[in-house]
Formats: sequence, structure tokens, C-alpha cells
Amino acid sequence: MERFTNAPFSFEVTDTAAAGPGGPEGVVIFLHGFPQDRHCWDRVTPALAGGGYRVLAPDLRGYSPGARPAARSAYRNSQLAADVLALADAAGTERFHLAWYVAGRHPERVRSLAALSVPHPQAFAHAMITGSQAARSWYMAACQLPWLPERVLGRRGGQALRDLLVRAGLDPASADRYAARARDPAVLRGPLNWYRAMPFSLREPAGPVRVPTLFAWGNRDRFVSRAAAELCGRYVTGPYRFTELDGASHWLPEQAADQVAALLAEHFAATP
Repeated sequence: MERFTNAPFSFEVTDTAAAGPGGPEGVVIFLHGFPQDRHCWDRVTPALAGGGYRVLAPDLRGYSPGARPAARSAYRNSQLAADVLALADAAGTERFHLAWYVAGRHPERVRSLAALSVPHPQAFAHAMITGSQAARSWYMAACQLPWLPERVLGRRGGQALRDLLVRAGLDPASADRYAARARDPAVLRGPLNWYRAMPFSLREPAGPVRVPTLFAWGNRDRFVSRAAAELCGRYVTGPYRFTELDGASHWLPEQAADQVAALLAEHFAATP
């Protein structure tokens, strides 16, 4: 475990180093979504580390005990980008493999992009207007309410959140781990603030992605529509590959770790 700081917040990081301090193949920064944490990558990192990459998997702000700002504006995309760049700087790496927003706003720092399940923000927004994505994303609107989502998801000691995750395809062991956070409304507030910050993030468009990009989507994803997934290519001007994982749900690192690791290794190796 290492701890990196982006003042005034600190972040816990699982840091798997392989074949030297920087890794001969470069640095990969893995980011997680709600309600996951850095452990969602536990089944993927060994293969990447064994292939010569240094893997950094942080708990995002709101999840790490040392990084729980109260204001929802502290969770907008530009803050995420600042945290990622601070992490990369602290790790001593100039360029790395990473995620949508940072790749669109800071292409000079990103070697390649690989995104799992989460579409480009503009593709997602377009699908909200033209397709079924709005119906799938009703929970994002519900999360704008103060305190109530924490109470609802924390019912029965977090069992409400745990049941929701299992119904959405997540394995019970991972669901138990993530749902434990819901037992304390104050601990769950930070993760939920990522949704509450969406009005701020919408004012900070990611822009087109110019670096080599891979987007993987499970065709049994209950949260992301096919339209949102297939629209991502419109917002990538660099080399682009869309991969559909048959029978997979939203939780690709946990459910399809071997496939994900193989896809990532192939994508990273193909990047000049």
C-alpha cells in the first residue's frame, strides 16, 4: 500500500510494480466507478504486472478515508483529472494508459485509453436524449437528493445496496465488500457525490479523444445501453476499437477478469 497526496487530500493506492521501478512497458492507472473501489481490479492487475506494467489502482476521492471532501463540486471531472495527474507525478511517470476525461483534456499525458462499461460522456449524454439510456440511468437523478439515497441504500445494514448489486450481475463476494460502505451514511456520501457533481461536470466537456482507444461493453449491462456504447466511436479521432463481451454485465473487471486482462495487454502493446 502506498499513499499519494493531492493537497489537501490523500489517496490510498494498491501499487503493483513489475520488472523495475517504472515497469519496462509503462504505467497503467486503473480507475473505478460507483460503488466499487480499488479492489475491483484485484483479478486483473497480476496479469498486467506479469507483463511488465506498473499498475496504480487508487481509491478515488470520497472512498479513501483521507480524501472525503464534503462539497459536491469537489467531485467534478476536472478534480478527478487533477487527482490522476497528481498521482502520476508522484509516481514519477510522465505518460500512462488511462480513462476518458483525462484523455480528452490532457492527451499529452495519456499514452492510450481503455474504458470498461463507462462510455464517453458525450456519447452517454446523446444516448440519454435519443434512446433508452435515460430510463437506465434513473438512479443518477435520484442521487441528486440530499441524504435520502444514503438512507435508502443503507437499509438493513447495507443489504439494500448489496441486493441491488447482485441483481445487476455482480458476484456476491464483491457485492458484500462494496455494500459494507453503505452501513455508514457519512462514508457513503463521498461516493454518491460523484453523481451529485454531474451538473458541474457537464460544464466541463471531455472533448474528442486523440489517443489509441479501446472500449469494452458487456451486452447484458443493465446500466449502459447499446446506443451509448456504440456512439463512443464518434468521439474518438485516434485509432479506436469497440469490443462487445457476450453475456457479460456491467462489472467487467470482477466478472470477466481474464478477458479484460487479455484485451488490455493487447491494446497497450499495440500502442506506439
